[in-house]
This record gives sequence, C-alpha cells and structure tokens, in this order.
Amino acid sequence: MVDYNQAGVDIHEGYRAVGKYKEHAARTRIAGVMNAPGSFAGMFALPPGMKEPVLVSGTDGIGTKLDIAMAMGRYDTVGIDCVAMCVNDILCHGAKPLFFLDYIACGKLNAETASEIVKGIADGCEQSGCALLGGETAEMPGFYADGRYDVAGFAVGVVEKSEIISGGDIREGDALIGIASSGIHSNGFSLVRKLVTDYAEPFGGRPIWETLLEPTKIYVKPVLRLMRKIPVHGMAHITGGGFHENIPRMYPEGSELVSVIERNSWPVPEIFGELVRRGAAPERMFNTFNMGIGFVLAVASGDAREAADFLSREGFPAWKIGTVCAAQASSAAQTSSAAHAGDAEKVIFR
Repeated sequence: MVDYNQAGVDIHEGYRAVGKYKEHAARTRIAGVMNAPGSFAGMFALPPGMKEPVLVSGTDGIGTKLDIAMAMGRYDTVGIDCVAMCVNDILCHGAKPLFFLDYIACGKLNAETASEIVKGIADGCEQSGCALLGGETAEMPGFYADGRYDVAGFAVGVVEKSEIISGGDIREGDALIGIASSGIHSNGFSLVRKLVTDYAEPFGGRPIWETLLEPTKIYVKPVLRLMRKIPVHGMAHITGGGFHENIPRMYPEGSELVSVIERNSWPVPEIFGELVRRGAAPERMFNTFNMGIGFVLAVASGDAREAADFLSREGFPAWKIGTVCAAQASSAAQTSSAAHAGDAEKVIFR
C-alpha cells in the first residue's frame, strides 16, 4: 500500500509551513479583513464612504530572478518582488492596494524555505499597506525538481471611479517625473543569468548576487501621498520591456502624444554598466531594463519641482526626466527613436 507521503507529499511539512505563514500574515492584517487565517477563502470589506468604488487587480510572478535566489539559498527578499510587481501595476491607475494572495509551487516542500518566501511577501504587503489575505502552496513531486520553487500572486485595490487615472488628462508639455529603482528589480533576468555566471564574484564591495537580489522598490505609499498634494495625470511602472514598452502604456489608445526622455537627467546604477561590459547590447538596454527608473509620473510642468522634491523627501529620489510632446513636434526635433537610441541625449518613446 502506498500513502501520500510515500508518493512524495509530506503533509506534516505542509502543516508546519502553514503555521509559519499564519504568523507572517497576522502582521499584515488591516481594517477590512473579515476572515481568520486558514479559511477556505479570503474576505475583505470595501472601505466605507466611497461613492463608486472600482476594484483594480494585477497579477505577476518573480520570473527567473528566483533562479538566483535558489542558487544562493536566499529567499527572504523575493517575496517582496512578487508583491511589488503587482501593487506597482495597480497603482498606475490610482488604486490603493487592499489585499494580496500568493501561490507557491515546489517539488518537495521545505517549511523553512517556504516561510522565508512568505516572510518577504508579508514584508511587501506591509510596505504597500495591504493585507496578505491568503494563498496556496502546491507540492508537486515529479513535476518540479526537488529544491525548485515558483512564486506568483495577485493584488486587488480600489479607487473611486471619478479618480481613476487613465492617462486621459495627460497634455502636451506635461513633465515626466522618474522615481529611482533599487536596481534591476524583477525583469530581464534571463539575460542577466547569461551574462553573470558566478554569483559569488565581487561587485561594488560585495558579492554580485546581493546586488542582483535587491528587491523591487514598492512605490505605493509615497505616490498615494503625492496624489493628495498635486494632480497626477498618468503613471507607468517600468517592468518587462523597459522604457520602450511601458512609458507609452500610460497614454490612452490612439493618443498622438509621445515621451521625450533626457538620458542624462538621472544617475544610472552601476549594475547596468556592468551588464553592458559583460556583453549586453547597449542600444537595447532601454528596451529590456528600467535603467534606474522604476516608476514614471506625468504631471503639469508647474508641479514638476514640487513632485520631485516631495518624493525625494519621502526617501524615493526623483527627477524630471522628460517631457510629453506632440508626435509631430517631437519628430522635428533632433532625437533618435527608442529602438536606435545609442548614445543620444534625448530619446522618443511613442
């Protein structure tokens, strides 16, 4: 006779992991959570006083950055990445994150490892002010190799219908404010892993893996506070596809507006230069990585200085990195297209 344990699923290790999860989830509990940990489903009451609340959701994973975490046996930050990828996306529409749910899959569950991942997820939830409402851990022997994990999740937020940021308020002449990233964040790691093969080698006075595993910055709290001070016309989270794919996403479909970015207006972290030295195509860097800017805001030109100064005081360094222009006017300027940027000082993203 064969039981579940002999098939490769250790239910007692699962119980131990869930016990640890509950401790991490408990510290993220906020007003609105209606269920106790361990319920079959998470329940959350919408904030009172809203006239037309609109739910906004986003889902994502960590990607192949997780491979570096597994190689180094360090799992305490990748959970932050998972939360950040989701909450920063829904923030782009002005939504305040309410709750997060995670999904962890593995070949053979180790409660300590899974707990470290969930600890990071809880840390990310605290940083964004949302609750870790629930999740799922799937142990699948024979499907995932022992020691291999995958992590994904999704966030749900809320925004008043009249306050949704759709990009429709962006106007020619608006300033583009870039907020510093913490490094590579969670995109482009399939390329990174081809260029960096020894994670223990030194870089910047420490092993390079520490720089590579720096967690994605979560922009929710400072940006929501900024929105109470000045009107924000549009927002973009710089993720997969870098500047080239993400900045144009904040404009409404069919818009004739483009972004003219001043390449020398912010400090680019050294890790990106290191990737170029290792063989990354310099003309494609802005198509792949965030290049030191993790989040972009469009605001009226007269609000640019106040926005950048406010964010910087909040501990999120920010700069005016460009301007919104009409497509025809920008085409007349002596600039390069994003696909052939090279070393041009100004680059158009359309």
